Amino acid sequence: MKPDLAEIKYQRFWKGLQQLGLNAYEARSYLVLLGHPRFKALELAPRAHVPRQKIYEVLDSLVEKGFAHVVQDRTKLFSAVEPNLAIPAYLARKRQIVEHELTDQSRSANNLLEDLNGLYSEGKGERGTLDFLRIVAEPAQTAVEYRRMLAEVKAEYLEFSRPPYAVDPLDEKLVKQARANGVECRLLIESGTLDGNQLQRLVEYAAAGVEIRQSESLPMKLACFDCRNGLIALLDPVISKPSWTSLVFDHAGLGEAMKHLFEDRWQRASEFSEQAAV
Repeated sequence: MKPDLAEIKYQRFWKGLQQLGLNAYEARSYLVLLGHPRFKALELAPRAHVPRQKIYEVLDSLVEKGFAHVVQDRTKLFSAVEPNLAIPAYLARKRQIVEHELTDQSRSANNLLEDLNGLYSEGKGERGTLDFLRIVAEPAQTAVEYRRMLAEVKAEYLEFSRPPYAVDPLDEKLVKQARANGVECRLLIESGTLDGNQLQRLVEYAAAGVEIRQSESLPMKLACFDCRNGLIALLDPVISKPSWTSLVFDHAGLGEAMKHLFEDRWQRASEFSEQAAV
């Protein structure tokens, strides 16, 4: 037998409330309360299919979350709070709690950074044979590494730029800052991958002294700093969704090799023009 329309709607509402953060008992109880002016707890339990020994706990939680309120009569009665009041207020409280937790975690993380960096530096004193090479698959970690090296660059910054980006160099104020500090900055971009906003930022980069050329295709993503350290990002050839795995290096020989590769592609690239890059 096919479920009727009312049952389908009920299931949709029940699952929707659970996605907001109510548990199954709370969601069922709230839906029953919505259809009636008020209920005693033990009257509500069988209608909401909640065990009698659990119903007071469930109702107290609904009151705390703002989905029900208590109507004092000869006995305690429970009534639903109007959805257009209950749901926005509940989400606002959840947002505040999350923001507060993130603030506390950020404060704790900042307090830990110095001590943990000290431990990391001690460990680096006994570096292994391949500590100058590290594989990074997480885009957020790649972004941290990129920004760190860009902030520390002294003389030269070279980059093959193509999407998808862990960090879009055109969104990085650090590039302009490096150029203002006298760093030679050269970007080789892949033609046809830029939108209007990115093209405008390239024009601004060029005005700031960043050298820009363009190529029809680039073999990989590359950022090289001071001919010593940098990032090589290779596209995963197996999965269908574009995903990059980065090799972070701190090695003079590899840095020199990457610079030679960049120079070869740079010499064969064309001058940047706003029309050709679209």
